[in-house]
Amino acid sequence: MSGIAGIIHFDGKPVPHEEMIMMTSAMHYRGKDGTTHWPDEASCGAALSHCQLHSTPESLLERQPVSSEDGALVMVMDGRVDNWVELRERLLSKGRVLRNRSDAELVLHAYRLWGRQCLDNIDGDFALAIWHTDSRHLFCARDPIGNKPFHFHWSGTSLVFASDLHAVLAVPGVPEIANKGVLAEYLADEWISRTETLWQGVNSLDAAHYMEVDAQGPKTRQYWSPDLFATLHYAKDSDYIEHYRELFTDIVRRQSRSQNPISIEVSGGLDSSAIFAMAAHLDHHDQLAAPGLTGYTLNFSGDTDADEIDYARAVGAHLDLPIQEIEPAYPDFSSYLKRAGIYRDLPGTPNTAMFANELAAVQSSDSRVLLDGKGGDEWLGGRYGVYQDGLVEKDWTGLFNTVVDDISNDSFAGGVGRLLRDIGVMTLPRIAVEQINKIIANKAEMPGTHQWLVQHLQDELKQRIENQPTIPAKKIRLPGQLREISLLQNAFFLKNHQVRERYAATFGIETRRPYWNKAMVQLSLMLPKRLKYRQGLNKYVHRQALQELLPEKVLTRTTKAEFSVTFDYYTKNLRSALTGDIPPKRHAWVHQSLVNQYFDVYDRGLEHDEPPWALWNLLFCDVIFTSESSDTMNCNPPLT
Repeated sequence: MSGIAGIIHFDGKPVPHEEMIMMTSAMHYRGKDGTTHWPDEASCGAALSHCQLHSTPESLLERQPVSSEDGALVMVMDGRVDNWVELRERLLSKGRVLRNRSDAELVLHAYRLWGRQCLDNIDGDFALAIWHTDSRHLFCARDPIGNKPFHFHWSGTSLVFASDLHAVLAVPGVPEIANKGVLAEYLADEWISRTETLWQGVNSLDAAHYMEVDAQGPKTRQYWSPDLFATLHYAKDSDYIEHYRELFTDIVRRQSRSQNPISIEVSGGLDSSAIFAMAAHLDHHDQLAAPGLTGYTLNFSGDTDADEIDYARAVGAHLDLPIQEIEPAYPDFSSYLKRAGIYRDLPGTPNTAMFANELAAVQSSDSRVLLDGKGGDEWLGGRYGVYQDGLVEKDWTGLFNTVVDDISNDSFAGGVGRLLRDIGVMTLPRIAVEQINKIIANKAEMPGTHQWLVQHLQDELKQRIENQPTIPAKKIRLPGQLREISLLQNAFFLKNHQVRERYAATFGIETRRPYWNKAMVQLSLMLPKRLKYRQGLNKYVHRQALQELLPEKVLTRTTKAEFSVTFDYYTKNLRSALTGDIPPKRHAWVHQSLVNQYFDVYDRGLEHDEPPWALWNLLFCDVIFTSESSDTMNCNPPLT
């Protein structure tokens, strides 16, 4: 985890050094091991800065911004190369002379050798910018999943970029004008744009995209997407399970690279526990790329919905390893408002802040890396598409076994009913299926967050929804792949990555997510869906692959914790804020009567299966647009 920043004036105007200081100071928490600038003084209309956190042995040798030997290229990168060994060997075989063993040196040489195609040869999480000093153009890129952030503003003659949004806004001259479309999305909890922010003209580079910038402006291109027509055929299910186990082992091994012991979140759920168990297994066989590991878990004892402590303890006992039990955090309500004002962006909700004590414990240890289990539900689970895919592939044996499994674990009507439903989904027109799903999902007692918006924001949101691209059926191999692709393209997940990454960064911690990895995404698209749900168990292939590493209590677990308790804790404060001054002040955004109605429904417990994201977003947007640093952001900011 590091931080990058830069200002490029393509008209050659000098870059004031104090502006670079403003940007790096705004994200000082990313520079635990120092901040450096290139050049030392303003020169040639270009300046780059790097906030350093050493998280791998190789990063100890690194000093960014890094220049090529001839000075033609200068690079800043927040990132990690997980295929470090293979990439280094390949570059050496091509005759490249590497000055040190750092990841940044590898990436710079890869770019020098292959140009933009270097991205095809890099596996890892990264955000980078490479300045061509002679031709005066900039190459930028973001990792395939979007685990590392990259924000930028193009003025027409200049580019300002940084890891964090508020660092871009710290530069004088970057306008602070509300983006009414994104505001509508946040207030309706309807996530559509992956590149826009709450501020017009301040954008985020999309995952799996690169951007080239010259005096004519930025041009972006997508460089990676999973192969939807790749297949994986084995004669036996055990071969699929072994294939998955080998991939999972390799990903955990690669992501464990650290000069200090790594930390692992062990909630007691199947996904995070599997990472801890695999890391322990690797450590036992001297294959862990770190000098040890420590597990951490939040202790919600007393709350029947969130309490997973018995499962976490079972994992620790099974592996004969201690797992530190940490009390969940409930930061003061005002801390959320403070962070929103500082970041000029969504600061994270209670289910993010509840990890504060855990992150503080990791921070106080020697560890700088935290692995978590986010992504397991998305890429390993779900009974969706089992029958549809089987029918398309004419896998009659697999279909028969799936029906038998469903009947034995549910009922005859349940098993056959799911088969008939999926046949109906395949034969009905797609638009009819979408309408039926909307009707099923509709919650009559809940005032839709679309409706609480005033008309002009509803209109903006409607237009955005209608303009969303759809995936043509001919672009996919199997119907079940639609879910994976929708998850990969999901704007909420991308935003969530950014918010959680920044939150951990404020503690000097780099988060890594083995399941949010392009190889895991690709495998998810190729695995037969019947291996994701079988014998009444979700994540069947994952459970089978971890048979010897996890206790039976966790392997057979079917429940899942939910953390409404963290939201309920703040309900009184939230109600007071959102039914008091804010709705009248924000009459250009929402209807006050529907805000009150939302609370009435939530208080009756009808919505506790879904956290009240829209309410929190309304609170945060009010704070963000009341910032004293912006003359244009008064009670009702301009929505031009």
